[in-house]
Amino acid sequence: MSCGLAPPGHTSSHVRKARGPPPPGAHHAKEAPHRPHRPHRPHRPGRPPPVLLDGSRDHVVALFRAVVGLLFACHGAATLFDVLGGPHGGRVPDIGQWPSWWAAVIQLAGGLLVAAGLFTRTAAVVCSGSMAYAYFTVHQPKGLLPIENGGESAAVFCWAFLLIAALGPGRWSLDALRAGRGEPREDARGALTHWRA
Repeated sequence: MSCGLAPPGHTSSHVRKARGPPPPGAHHAKEAPHRPHRPHRPHRPGRPPPVLLDGSRDHVVALFRAVVGLLFACHGAATLFDVLGGPHGGRVPDIGQWPSWWAAVIQLAGGLLVAAGLFTRTAAVVCSGSMAYAYFTVHQPKGLLPIENGGESAAVFCWAFLLIAALGPGRWSLDALRAGRGEPREDARGALTHWRA
């Protein structure tokens, strides 16, 4: 007669079934999903790297400075000498007349200095300040925005000369020729790297 006890070393069938191997896929449950490898995209030939664009920086700065300076000088010459269509105010101002004559002198002299790249930063700051003064004293009382008060050219010249003062004369200028060196050059990341002789 059996009392229900198994002899030592003997394991019943239901115990073996309970301790059987884990179900298929159980040990793979916590593994990260497989991500397909993305191939490296080559550089597109239609988009030049920034270093190529940075190589023309000196030429762009010189061209921008020359165009803005010459246009500004033309305004001064028109007001002082009644040429190029004459002054916008209607008549040539008397010598020393405030502020028309002085503004025209700043336009002519400052514009030529900026165009040539001579004393560039100082001349650009003076030209920018003169246009800011003209905008707030002549145009601003007529309306809030430049499109309303006719001060578009004064506003554009003011900011253009302020940009020139911040950028400096550049390599192609009389200031660089006088100093015997160029302006500090920037690499593609915008950091100052070295002084060009």
